Amino acid sequence: MATELSTRIMANPDYQALVRERNTFAWWLTQLLCVVYYGFILLIAFNKPLLAMPLGEGMATSLGIPVGFGIILLAVTITGVYVHRANTKYDAAIHKILAEESRP
Repeated sequence: MATELSTRIMANPDYQALVRERNTFAWWLTQLLCVVYYGFILLIAFNKPLLAMPLGEGMATSLGIPVGFGIILLAVTITGVYVHRANTKYDAAIHKILAEESRP
């Protein structure tokens, strides 16, 4: 029974569209984070003096600290954006598909 239901769900065009949309959105978020992260790494490799600049005169904290912290916050934010979308849009679509396919 479960195999038959899962086969019907996977054949459902709405489910296939949902999977495509979800994967596309996830890849865009992944690419955004990769560009930012690897950009930071390249900045460290090719322009160390920029990130080593103190935030203010006489300050020990360099520009690299808040930039690195910002990248961590971006990762958390991107995760939150995906979770929010999954809990609202994707879950609702899955429940609708399950309700349609579970009917005899």
